[in-house]
Amino acid sequence: MYEQVKQIAIRIRELREISGISPEEMAEVFNIPLELYQQYEAGEIDIPVSFIYQVANKFNVELTAILTGEEPKLRIYSLVRKGKGLEVERRKEYKYQNLAYNFIHKKAEPFLVTVDPKPNGEPVSLNSHPGQEFNYVLEGTLKIVIHNYELILNEGDSLFFDSNYKHGMQALNGKPAKFLAIIL
Repeated sequence: MYEQVKQIAIRIRELREISGISPEEMAEVFNIPLELYQQYEAGEIDIPVSFIYQVANKFNVELTAILTGEEPKLRIYSLVRKGKGLEVERRKEYKYQNLAYNFIHKKAEPFLVTVDPKPNGEPVSLNSHPGQEFNYVLEGTLKIVIHNYELILNEGDSLFFDSNYKHGMQALNGKPAKFLAIIL
């Protein structure tokens, strides 16, 4: 994962430099502390997919181009067979598969996310990102913490929320949980 983060960080820095934008301006645009932005750009810490998505939108490039270094090419449809989504290692707590990585000019990013169970008592890791998110539970039971709320979702349950609020997911009952996440 470390090498992938470094490569993504390099691509973000190159986009910024080519556009003649300072790190300070980038931090202001994304409403994050300069130090955090600099850590992202240096590849020193994990970079949330949602932040990468925002960078892609700012520079009018595809998320896939930042994640992989390759431009998506499909315009009419993109078929992704079971288990064949582009694996994106973004957070140790979650396993992501991008389900539309090769489709150009997407309005949203769909991911299949797997959350493995943690030992009892371990807290839910929280993060936030601008925008909105839709989650639909496919398998298992998922505890979702948003702002000051704790929700339990079972197979077939869905949740739409403002992802600017701190949020995190945790698989329950000692079994992995899988859900469809669409980031807008």
